[in-house]
Amino acid sequence: MSDILLEVKDLKIEVTAYPPGEPPQDITIVEGVSFAVDKGKVLGLIGESGAGKSTIGLSSMAYGRGGVRITGGEVLVNGRDILRLGSAGLRGLRGKEVTYVAQSAAAAFNPAKKLMEQVIEATLLHKLMSKEEAEARAISLFDQLGLPNPETIGKRYPHQVSGGQLQRVMTAMALCPKPDLVIFDEPTTALDVTTQIDVLAAIKKAIRDTGVSALYITHDLAVVAQVADHIMVLQSGRMVEYGTADHIINTPTEEYTQALVSVRSVKHVEQTTGAPVLSVNGITARYKGTKFDVLKDVTVDLPEGQTLAIVGESGSGKSTLARVITGLLPPSQGEILFDGRTLAPDFEKRTRDDLREVQMIYQMADTAMNPRQTIGTIIGRPLEFYFGLRGAAKKKRIQELLDDIEMGEGFIDRYPAELSGGQKQRVCIARALAAKPRMIICDEVTSALDPLVAAGILKLLLNLQKRENVAYLFITHDLATVRAIADSIAVMYQGRVVRYGSKTEVLSPPFDDYTDLLLSSVPEMELGWLERTIANRKMEAAGN
Repeated sequence: MSDILLEVKDLKIEVTAYPPGEPPQDITIVEGVSFAVDKGKVLGLIGESGAGKSTIGLSSMAYGRGGVRITGGEVLVNGRDILRLGSAGLRGLRGKEVTYVAQSAAAAFNPAKKLMEQVIEATLLHKLMSKEEAEARAISLFDQLGLPNPETIGKRYPHQVSGGQLQRVMTAMALCPKPDLVIFDEPTTALDVTTQIDVLAAIKKAIRDTGVSALYITHDLAVVAQVADHIMVLQSGRMVEYGTADHIINTPTEEYTQALVSVRSVKHVEQTTGAPVLSVNGITARYKGTKFDVLKDVTVDLPEGQTLAIVGESGSGKSTLARVITGLLPPSQGEILFDGRTLAPDFEKRTRDDLREVQMIYQMADTAMNPRQTIGTIIGRPLEFYFGLRGAAKKKRIQELLDDIEMGEGFIDRYPAELSGGQKQRVCIARALAAKPRMIICDEVTSALDPLVAAGILKLLLNLQKRENVAYLFITHDLATVRAIADSIAVMYQGRVVRYGSKTEVLSPPFDDYTDLLLSSVPEMELGWLERTIANRKMEAAGN
């Protein structure tokens, strides 16, 4: 009897493009991909955006989203080709034999229904258990996945649990019908490192305890190394390399795989001297209509031409601090000094130079640009607003800025939808630089990007900093990014700065408890790292 649960042979997937003024065109986005997954094993699908990871993963339930069509090959689940099942057969497959865990649990749950009702829905639809049996299994899975109060958490609504808890509830929903295969589509990408490690450990334990097979889709090789038995590396819809996790992590043969493994190699020698261009002095702040301070006596300095990284999990106050600095949230106490002068608490009372000298780059480039404006218009707006540039002078400066961000000719008349994620973020950098700022606030600017693209953005920012002597306030929860770019670090927790100093000081022991937790939660490109980290935490907890 075969041990193979899923076998994909010579997979071909197409999508139809509709170029303006041209006839529709069929484009092949996945071609010639073959692999197999044994029962109880995990295959990791790794690659940058557009590599075809999710498209290939979803083909394992004979599904294509966004007009995607499976036009060639075979997809065998338990020995039968599911591409030939027909609609009735696929309804019997999905949610029963094959289930799916999405990247964003918050977007996948119905906010109007309680968690338990949604977790057991597929199990009941397929008549696999009675309602009482399904609820009992769900509670058992909640317990296995380390959710608090497993007996009662199902009575809550999605908004009443944290992001990490909701991701684990979604995993319980996928496991409840006792499927043969689960597709995990970037299940920890949107989580903080401290939450990610808990969810990752819970997923791995659940896979082991239930004996289910899995496809684990991610762009983070350090994460997939912790859960996968085998790894397939993808690029532009084709397989680049396939092998055991040990082979891919430790002895990759293909140049692209080697680049993925070494992607954390951006290095920056810290600078520790210089007069501050920005001084945040004793800032306390709360949002209008609330009774709780979200920032509590925050004091940090940012020297000219250097980078201060603000680090912490979601809700620690990182982005709120940026809102205070930019004047979007006036503080209840404290002051912001810029180049020695006090900035007005409210941005509407700041001078045009005050506004020009402090610029911001946002996490999601897609939502930070008007999709109906060309790249030239987007970059040109601050040139007009701050410097009154028009016509040929403005176009010349736009092209210089495009050269600065290494995009060169041919982009001025394009629209955001025509650019990759990394290119969009580079345009946002160019727009910020157009104002000739003294300081740029970078709010999670690489967190939505693939590792190779993110590394390119970090190198670009460092090169621009050397050339323009611009200071960066870099908000992130990614410690690998901090090591790559920071001169100094402020660790925030529940609205306070709990550790602050040069990069060397902050990243050197002894650590406070929270910084220790944060640093130890960053996945290493090393097999067995997850188990060792969890074991160390259990030993520390027992010692306390």
